[in-house]
Formats: sequence, structure tokens, C-alpha cells
Amino acid sequence: MKIPALPFTVTDWSTVEPTVHPGDSGTAEWRTLDIGDIRVRQVTYSPGYVADHWCERGHILYVVAGELVSELKDGRKFTLKPGMSYQVSDNGDAAHRSVTEKGATLFIVD
Repeated sequence: MKIPALPFTVTDWSTVEPTVHPGDSGTAEWRTLDIGDIRVRQVTYSPGYVADHWCERGHILYVVAGELVSELKDGRKFTLKPGMSYQVSDNGDAAHRSVTEKGATLFIVD
């Protein structure tokens, strides 16, 4: 990842307009800051959220609140709680999707 030239920037996430993305069940609310080819997001999953696709994009994901299960297409599952993160590369062998029973708030850079 190469961060393009930009001035020092402070983001008040409460002022970033959310967009809502439905999953197979539940919703994901994204607050997104685009910096060149980098996307920085605060994402909140509703209780019962199940992603509607297997993602092959690389991410650095940090769990702020709640609990997230990251399912890999090969059948592996990882439970992440507040203070935990995962890192995955683009188009690797780790296609993944998010599932949460109780809801979760994440900080994601991709």
C-alpha cells in the first residue's frame, strides 16, 4: 500500500455520510474516506449480518466493538473480538466474508 501525497487530515467519522449495504441478512453501514486508491472505512454491521459475497480484496481490519466471525471460503473460521485484527492480501487464497450474530464496528483500510 502506498499512501498518496495529502495534507495531514483529521476525520470526525460522525460527520461522514453513511451508506447502507445489505447482506444476505442484516446490513452494513459504511462511512468511507477515499484517498487515491486507498479506502478507509468505519463499518458497522447490524446484528445477524451475513455478507452477500466472498471478498477477494486485501484488507487491514480492526475490531472496535462487538464480535465478528471471518469465514474463509476454504471453510476456516476466525472469531475476532475488540482489539483484534486481521490482514489479508489482494486476490490471495483467502477469499473471505463477514458474519456477526450480535453486531460489530470495524475500522478497515483497503
